[in-house]
Amino acid sequence: MNNPIQKIIEVSCELKQTGTTAASTGEKIAAAFVLNRMDYLPEGYSDIIEAWDFLGVQWQGYVRMIRRNGSYPINNP
Repeated sequence: MNNPIQKIIEVSCELKQTGTTAASTGEKIAAAFVLNRMDYLPEGYSDIIEAWDFLGVQWQGYVRMIRRNGSYPINNP
């Protein structure tokens, strides 16, 4: 999958449904911010600022975009 936004959405949905995912560290961090659930941050990333900085500017922008767009299917079961 080449679309990072779609991947973050998929990981967010997976975390919301199952509480776990085999996604990458960055994808998990992004999904935790999308869901506003810091308990989903990967082990070793309990510092929120450190986790946010890990994403970098581009992925931070993806998180903002997803959170601002209510049409993404994250809230669907």
